[in-house]
Amino acid sequence: MAKSLFELNPDLDRAALATEFAGANRLQIRNILTDETARELRTILHDHTDWGLGLQAGTHGKPQGFRAQDLRQKDIAMQAMELAKETDKAAAGRDYAYRSLRYSLVEALQGGWDPDGPHEILLEHLNAEPFLGLMRDITGIAELAKADAHASCFGAQHFLGRHVDSHVEEGWRIAYVLNLTIDDWYPDWGGYLVFFDDDDNIETGFKPRFNTLNLFRVPQAHAVTYVPPFAPKGRYAISGWLHDR
Repeated sequence: MAKSLFELNPDLDRAALATEFAGANRLQIRNILTDETARELRTILHDHTDWGLGLQAGTHGKPQGFRAQDLRQKDIAMQAMELAKETDKAAAGRDYAYRSLRYSLVEALQGGWDPDGPHEILLEHLNAEPFLGLMRDITGIAELAKADAHASCFGAQHFLGRHVDSHVEEGWRIAYVLNLTIDDWYPDWGGYLVFFDDDDNIETGFKPRFNTLNLFRVPQAHAVTYVPPFAPKGRYAISGWLHDR
């Protein structure tokens, strides 16, 4: 595996991070990777990722993924456009919905989309001992055994509606978001990871800050805020869940 593709910052204070996580069950870790590593990963997402679409309209709707090559077919592109309209209807009706650009690292590995390519190597790093060991140390969950992952880009008019990850029975313990967007993301551009209390007040909001890892214990009510049409850049990230089995 290419070390330069995923190298953890050696100066992280694991004990301090663990204390902070234990107090809040969520945490934002700045400069999680070396700067060279983070910039290389951002280049991969920006220039070398064949982006598809991820969409879901309604709590009872199924999440739909469309690969980039499929979206080049007119009938599938029309299907995706209609589903995108349904996400607006669902959100307007106070139901769950999301839409963003998406590239599943797990599906890419299983489907042989780009054998031995950078996305496969990244998934290996996320499941190797240096990263999983760091996650165990910070979260205090010794049983963490594997990570899944997908790349996402929240561009103009993309969002992730308020929801609670409820897959604990499937081994989900920790959700993570490795932010790899531009250095100077502006607050008015949205794309914040926000957490809600029982009255739907926002308790905490995490800026999509470059080379920052957000962690939180599941389940927690959260969302990614709407990215408006005037946002000039996309919110690039690697996201997923850490499993205990």
